[in-house]
Amino acid sequence: MGQSLRQQRGTNDLTARVQTDMIAIRKPMIARPGLAIITLLLFLGPLVSAQSSQSLTDIDRVRLAEAFRIGDLLGNRIWADWSKAPFAVLLVTPEHEFLIRHPKPSPDFILANYDPLLKSKVYYRKRTQPQNLLATFPIVGGVATIVIGQAENTSKKTSTPWVVTMLHEHFHQLQYSQPGYYDAVNALGLTRGDQTGMWMLNYPFPYDWMEMKEHFSHLSKLLAEAVQAKSDNDFRAKVSAYLKQRRELEQTLSPDDYRYFSFQMWQEGIARYTEYRIAEMAAANYTPTSRFRLLKDYQPFLEIADKTKRGVLAELSNARLEDSKRVIFYALGAGEGMLLDRFSPRWRQRYFVDKFYLDKYFDQPRIR
Repeated sequence: MGQSLRQQRGTNDLTARVQTDMIAIRKPMIARPGLAIITLLLFLGPLVSAQSSQSLTDIDRVRLAEAFRIGDLLGNRIWADWSKAPFAVLLVTPEHEFLIRHPKPSPDFILANYDPLLKSKVYYRKRTQPQNLLATFPIVGGVATIVIGQAENTSKKTSTPWVVTMLHEHFHQLQYSQPGYYDAVNALGLTRGDQTGMWMLNYPFPYDWMEMKEHFSHLSKLLAEAVQAKSDNDFRAKVSAYLKQRRELEQTLSPDDYRYFSFQMWQEGIARYTEYRIAEMAAANYTPTSRFRLLKDYQPFLEIADKTKRGVLAELSNARLEDSKRVIFYALGAGEGMLLDRFSPRWRQRYFVDKFYLDKYFDQPRIR
């Protein structure tokens, strides 16, 4: 599977197709040097001008810089050593793709400039990816790279949710950069010969079984109730009810299906949880730059944190497995992360040690 393990992750479950543009440069045959040179200069003049004009828009630069800054200032406060993960980005615009903070640009990229705001060289090439993509996969040089469209062209639409989503994707880069990650995923035994990573999207989970629909509907509602419990006594009772239902689900699923369920909760669900936590922390401990606050579509991070949590709870309260399919694992994993913050606040210290099974973190309750 190697570095091509994850071909896509996105809110709309798009299928990322990695394409490589081969650019052939031909040397003209020069029979009459004087005329040929004049012709070549006339031809190259507009081309050089066009290439030098390829640059990021100001609003894209501001958004990217804000995401990088939040990652630098807050990332390690949520996940230890998050700052050590790569933060390579491929920004997809209607005509071009811009590569930022990437250690190994491929030959099809052209250097545009060094951007002091982004503290990075910026490269570009003709667009190869969908403009609405929100994903992380090794599209360039085998490095896990965030592939993301401009805010207006994605489901996020505006600046602050887009920045938070960038950090969600950056968390995937942290996951993939862990020592032994790919070997551990292979050891789950779920690939069934697939070497592209598409098994993560296409695994034949029994979404349409009536018994499974009932299990997930009940489980999701119990989780939403536990997350919203007020008193400690009520919280303990609702967590107990949720964990009982979770164990019943485990007994109903085949071993492979349970491993898939657990893996998706661990990987995608906790990425969704991280999206919420980074917005919540930014609201409490971060002062946005003036250039970001001056954007016309700026929203305070508290609004995004509240909206994200409400969205997770709404998905859990109204879960329909046959409609949501694997996307329900995102809400379940995010809900468990929120639950664990209260049930066992140090659970994140175990996340990269005891991989793929969030239920393990409920064995040491320290309700705060």
